Amino acid sequence: MPTYSYRCTECDNAFDIKQSFSDATLTECPVCGGVLRKVFSPVGVTFNGGGFYRTDSRPAPKAEGSSSAPAKSEPKKSEPAKKPESKPSSSKSAAS
Repeated sequence: MPTYSYRCTECDNAFDIKQSFSDATLTECPVCGGVLRKVFSPVGVTFNGGGFYRTDSRPAPKAEGSSSAPAKSEPKKSEPAKKPESKPSSSKSAAS
């Protein structure tokens, strides 16, 4: 629900109240019974994404000294050589 700001025209009482869009506008001051007016304040707006401004859709300018060579990738790390597993000697135990 949006928050609306009101100010009384007679006693200069100011307050904020949360109201639904379908609620009726307040007209009477709760302090003195005078006439209320809505107060409109500037709203902070953030524009995200490309292409909103004329400069956003332009390709980035290339610097004169920049190289077009791709960045070097790191060399692949080789896995250590696997050692052959030694099998335990099979000795028969005398169990009786």
